[in-house]
Amino acid sequence: MKEKLKRKLKMWAIIGILILIACVGVSKIVSVNNTVNGKELPIYSVETDEKKVALSFDAAWGNEDTQTILNILKEHNVKVTFFMTGEWVEKYPDDVKKIYEAGHDLANHSENHKNMSQLSDEDCQSELRKVHAKVKELTGVDMELSRPPYGDYDNHVIQNAKSCGYYTIQWDVDSLDWKDYGVDSIIKTVCEHKNLRNGSIILMHNGAKYTAQALPKVIEGLKAKGYEIVPVSELIYKENYHLDVTGRQIKD
Repeated sequence: MKEKLKRKLKMWAIIGILILIACVGVSKIVSVNNTVNGKELPIYSVETDEKKVALSFDAAWGNEDTQTILNILKEHNVKVTFFMTGEWVEKYPDDVKKIYEAGHDLANHSENHKNMSQLSDEDCQSELRKVHAKVKELTGVDMELSRPPYGDYDNHVIQNAKSCGYYTIQWDVDSLDWKDYGVDSIIKTVCEHKNLRNGSIILMHNGAKYTAQALPKVIEGLKAKGYEIVPVSELIYKENYHLDVTGRQIKD
């Protein structure tokens, strides 16, 4: 009888712990708010007193300059975030491993680089999960940052990303490296950008024509302004935040 009572008490103790864990989880979900005036927004930048910015690279085509970019980042002791498509991951698995081994963020840029706002919920989630599985298999990493191709999003894109365990990330400083205006143009666009401030997220592309050539001066220019360059994962808040109308993340 005494043994039976012990088992019952143990069972109720376990149930109590599980309920407590569930409640903590729910409170975290509730505290994360991406909705502004009824619209779901991605994170464009972060409100912070620290003089930090995040450098991010979209990897959707080509790998000719990837090793050069990694070498430059290592030389300047800078860690960044790479948003990778499934096709890129499949074509260049060794580069994915090198990025990971160098200590940079691995992030999701969808499987096929489609306009996510035009996809069904099922297809939207599939675009994220396929890349997730590939990167997980290669590196063991469970990615948590995603960036929709072309910066194209709507409420259901953000909501589906959340369902897959992702924070959706945009940018507030576009290097315009994809326009191939030249090295000096990229450096000036980033370092003299009107939006550049604490918490900025900078967009670059590993496959753009002049990015690798411009990168050393971009890094030096940002550091000269007093900025520490960090990966997106170290810049954003993971819980207890809200966004303003510009998508700037603010701690609650």
